[in-house]
Amino acid sequence: MNDDARTKREAFSRRMTDILNHAALNLAIAVGYRTGLFETLSRLEVPQTPLQIAEAAGCSERYVREWLAVMGTGGIVDISADANGQIRYHLPPEHAAFLTRGAGGDNLAVYTQEIPLLTTQVLEDIVAAFATGEGLPYEKYPRFQAFMSELADNKHETLLVGDFLPSIEDGALVARLQTGIRVCDLGCGQGVALVLMAEAFPASRFTGIDISGPALAEALRRAAGRKLENVDFLEADAADPGALAHLAGTFDYITAFDAIHDQRQPLAALRNVRRLLAPQGLFSMVDIDAHSSPVDNAGHPLAPFLYTVSLMHCMPVGLYRGGQGLGMMWGRETAQAMLQKAGFSRVEVLTMDFDPFNIHFLCRR
Repeated sequence: MNDDARTKREAFSRRMTDILNHAALNLAIAVGYRTGLFETLSRLEVPQTPLQIAEAAGCSERYVREWLAVMGTGGIVDISADANGQIRYHLPPEHAAFLTRGAGGDNLAVYTQEIPLLTTQVLEDIVAAFATGEGLPYEKYPRFQAFMSELADNKHETLLVGDFLPSIEDGALVARLQTGIRVCDLGCGQGVALVLMAEAFPASRFTGIDISGPALAEALRRAAGRKLENVDFLEADAADPGALAHLAGTFDYITAFDAIHDQRQPLAALRNVRRLLAPQGLFSMVDIDAHSSPVDNAGHPLAPFLYTVSLMHCMPVGLYRGGQGLGMMWGRETAQAMLQKAGFSRVEVLTMDFDPFNIHFLCRR
């Protein structure tokens, strides 16, 4: 083995070690997020012992002690020993800013749940699908809708009404929403975005469309809990023109938040969106900001993570029953071409300072 090969071998060995450690940290961070330990640590201003932290969190000391060892050796929390040799831990505020529910749009710890959740639900199915090429139905992901709603809560509660909607047409859309228009959220899931908009703009009427009955049942409960009377929901395949024919030309504004790339027939779904729009209607398609070629995504800071989520969820549900299987990383180029093929006369590709990982395709019928 020559020196160059040996150097490459050693470098990749170190990288594999990093991968194993980082994968373990992802799982342990997800545990800390779920148990509220980061919230507890963020409230403790000075280093504390595992027992003190466990008591403050209402958790088992032995489990907390082992978890803190992961966090301390992994550089997520500070670890030190006092004059008596007792180990203490402290979460720096600079780290808490990305690990707690109160971090809002900066909350990255919420995403650490995604890979463990997908692994427990569909790993064996995905491995088997490499031989068959078949997709998976939504029913294989019984807890994923709830998780996606948590993500949506995290983002939409912070950004949707205060930042995203006012950015459209220099605030003109918000003025119309205040006066009263018809709005549809396609792929609404558990209704997070729809309910927020309906609550903020009571003069407008909102319809959520999704293929998942259980998700819509939760959306109905969410809307009822806020006593909203300007919302309704429809269980339908977005690509089925017959199921939505009675709504043709109905909506002044349609949204699709990270929904089109999961469609089995995305072009048909986009053509349906255009049919549903009123003559001067607007369509906001928000999706991951990426390119269509993996070569062009090599520098994307979250490319491996996003491609993995796509492999484990977005692509399989898109392949189900002969679907296209776009995947999450279908990219700007494919998205623009498909929107044009669907018949949209004008498509603006808009970046968002308040949401740097997504891109907004603003389309006019």
